[in-house]
Amino acid sequence: MQLAPAQLTAHLQRGLRPLYTLHGDEPLLQQEAADAIRAVARQQGYTERTVHAVSGANYPWSEVLAAGGSLSLFADKQIVEVRIPSGKPGKDGSAALQQMAEQAAGNDSTLTLVLLPRLDFQTKKSAWFAALESNGVAIEVQPVERGALPQWIAQRLAQNNQRVAAGDEGQRTLQFFADRVEGNLLAAHQEIQKLALLYPAGELGFEQVESAVLNVARYDVFKLSEAVLAGQVARVQRMLDGLQAEGEAEVLVHYTLAEDIRALKRVKDAVAGGRPLPVALREQRVWGLKEKLFERVLPRLSVTALENLLHGAHTVDGIVKGLKAPGWPNDGWQALHKLALDLCVAVAPTAKRAA
Repeated sequence: MQLAPAQLTAHLQRGLRPLYTLHGDEPLLQQEAADAIRAVARQQGYTERTVHAVSGANYPWSEVLAAGGSLSLFADKQIVEVRIPSGKPGKDGSAALQQMAEQAAGNDSTLTLVLLPRLDFQTKKSAWFAALESNGVAIEVQPVERGALPQWIAQRLAQNNQRVAAGDEGQRTLQFFADRVEGNLLAAHQEIQKLALLYPAGELGFEQVESAVLNVARYDVFKLSEAVLAGQVARVQRMLDGLQAEGEAEVLVHYTLAEDIRALKRVKDAVAGGRPLPVALREQRVWGLKEKLFERVLPRLSVTALENLLHGAHTVDGIVKGLKAPGWPNDGWQALHKLALDLCVAVAPTAKRAA
């Protein structure tokens, strides 16, 4: 059974199922969904909880299976939580998860909660995931898109009985808030909680929101990487300015951009050599949102374009270390802006590149 996150509260009011699977790349929303399930479970007498963090090919899955069938002397009901950070349980894990899913269907004394990262299309079609989905409830936690973030912030403020002003002033406040947290929902949640502590219920002015969040550094090189691969030129320029203002090291920013370019070239070469794209991406340790971005931009990148980008990355490596290069800015940050812009333009759709 598939369930949207927005449907979870109503679902839990109707009663618990013995098996839940949460998958997705948004830690805050996944954590909140898991907390909601655990809270209802505790109210219904599931007082004991064991957590199994799966790691490595030789993980003892027998312990996980045994946990589902054994209760301590002090509890009648228990929660068994299985966390698989890689999203790849392996052959033994696949068999164990299928067995666990089948056993969970008729087990009223154990609530099983499986936590996974974002899963690709192939994994969602696997036998083990199909077993989890068909014998329990599967909830895919989708990230909040950048354009929807101001409205998400407004909804979260409302949960604390706070709101921004109506009209353009309020939209300006929400947009400022969204720009500062740069798509990081956990950071946004923390700032919203802080506002609830600082100010009473009611309307928040722009100055109040600004003073609460202005001095918190939220730009990071990982979000920069995602923005570059998405071809978001204006956002990339703003993030680079933010990283510079916050004192981030030029070499770290360059490494992030250069590593993306190198990974794109390696995957491109592997596919040209006959490797399936999903295999090539896994071999280069590309997953999560970046996997989706790579899949989207690789067809747009020619071998020549990637070679030119590699040459540019090599040049900027020297510039941030104090060297000069013809045709490039002498300032390290300006050179990083140029390299990032070159990659943004190269990965953008044809219509955008022609515009």
